[in-house]
Amino acid sequence: MAHIPAVTKAVIPAAGLGTRFLPATKAVPKEMLPIIDTPTIQLVVEEAVAAGLTDVLMITARGKTAIEDHFDRNLDLEEVLTAKGDEAGLASITASNRMAAMHFVRQGKALGLGHAVLCAAEHVGDEPFAVLLGDDFIDARDPLLKRMLEVRQQYGGSIVALMEVDPEQVSAYGVATIKPTDADDVVAVTDLVEKPAVNEAPSNWIVVGRYVCDPAIFDVLRDTPPGRGGEIQLTDALRTLARTDRAYGANRVNGVNGANGAAADGGGVHGVLFRGRRYDTGKKLEYLQTLIQFACERPDVAPEFVPWLRSYLDSLSPAPSR
Repeated sequence: MAHIPAVTKAVIPAAGLGTRFLPATKAVPKEMLPIIDTPTIQLVVEEAVAAGLTDVLMITARGKTAIEDHFDRNLDLEEVLTAKGDEAGLASITASNRMAAMHFVRQGKALGLGHAVLCAAEHVGDEPFAVLLGDDFIDARDPLLKRMLEVRQQYGGSIVALMEVDPEQVSAYGVATIKPTDADDVVAVTDLVEKPAVNEAPSNWIVVGRYVCDPAIFDVLRDTPPGRGGEIQLTDALRTLARTDRAYGANRVNGVNGANGAAADGGGVHGVLFRGRRYDTGKKLEYLQTLIQFACERPDVAPEFVPWLRSYLDSLSPAPSR
């Protein structure tokens, strides 16, 4: 098998308007909403770094300068904390600008996730790269991205993260047609459909916000017309790679050259079946659930918070009937 280059770059689309959290997101990027005291976007970058990625490109938009500021130094604040002898506070504000080589590019117009990824083409070049959505993250105890990078090294091509959901939830996501491989947690993805009707979904395995993409995705994205919602969908481009690879493989078996060598060079698409902990902070209910869960598990917060929470919930419970 040909040498498969290692992945070192992460692309984090963070250009969305965050309308679900208005009015808070009128002036504050949704990705900066904190999980207790750490912005969600920092947790996403930490996830990329923990998987061994060292170069992070953030796709932002107008009104998102707070994200860039967060990953930059604040010399005035550093001086104040140093003068106070607040070593813990100083470490907390300098950690974000030491994690990785950070880069930023603006998506001038909201034309979809596929277009946001295409904005990374010049920076990424002809290298494989990871894509991590900026408003959800994976628990640090469940190293999904690291596993995806291992699968990329084994199979090549592009890798998507798949989670199983109740059938009535599939219409909110991209859904995969899959077939098993020799590995229990790895499947071949033969087709993808964006937000299908419940009765038309090929499975109940949805694509969640983690991808490892072959650079062939850029040429496909350039040729991908706007899809659902008038946006360029990353799912549609991955579908092209999956279906072209399937056709190319069939032709190869039959002794016929692939019709589209460039797309065939994309190496197809595989999925990692993820059964761990994912936190979707782009919706109010899930954001609140994430806050409470983290507060209950933080050793500096939980001793006071958990008893208060129990007491508060007891106060909401109706009095037992006599």
